[in-house]
Amino acid sequence: MKIATWNVNGLRARQAQLLEWLATERPDIVCLQEIKAAIDQLPFELRDLDGYWSCWHGEKGYSGVGLLVSKALTAEPPAFVHPPFDFEQRVATTTVALPGGALTLASVYVPNGGKDYNAKLRFLEALGDWTASQQATGHPLVLCGDLNVTRSDLDIHPKERKPNQVGTRADERALLERVLSYGLVDVARAREPENAELFTWWAPWRNLRQRNIGWRIDYVAASEALLPRVTASTVQREVGTSDHAPVIVEFSEG
Repeated sequence: MKIATWNVNGLRARQAQLLEWLATERPDIVCLQEIKAAIDQLPFELRDLDGYWSCWHGEKGYSGVGLLVSKALTAEPPAFVHPPFDFEQRVATTTVALPGGALTLASVYVPNGGKDYNAKLRFLEALGDWTASQQATGHPLVLCGDLNVTRSDLDIHPKERKPNQVGTRADERALLERVLSYGLVDVARAREPENAELFTWWAPWRNLRQRNIGWRIDYVAASEALLPRVTASTVQREVGTSDHAPVIVEFSEG
């Protein structure tokens, strides 16, 4: 199974790139963030993607998430759910019945916090509570998305580090660690614990992306039981014109 997450920073602006990427990669699960569009703004090619059940959860010009599930995984459309703490169209979840058992998936876009830092903290706290409740069901969980927090200074290039900047503060990092503490593993960091160049977002100036001077704020976090099944974890820095790169994790069959 191939699971991908990508903050596209405007779905309509990235339509051709998304369709080309889907045709090339064919992920089984796709989590998208910052789609910045309501469903009635999307062309038919996006509303009804070939080979996928799709959930588009957005509004005009701001925020929004998408969650795509391959029709090869389930013949029936899955139920897409938005938990009570969701606001500004930031969370889409579903549970898919697979031969080895049910799997819960979430596409999440955590507030940046630059304009309302307390709202970001409240969101992260609620995300932790939700994660705990999902883990209590016994179903494996894969939580993907732009979480807008670096776990440590290793996740931000030295040239980008500044005292007390949003995305690096101790209280938001503690809340992200709380989310992970409910039986989740940060797959990329688990596989590359010492990689100081593992970034997923780059400010769109001074060729920072080409120079790989960035931040790691996009995650695939999976239930601990799934970690032994991970066969690959990749950041596709060369893909697309969004300021974020797609992150792909591949799992062997259980």
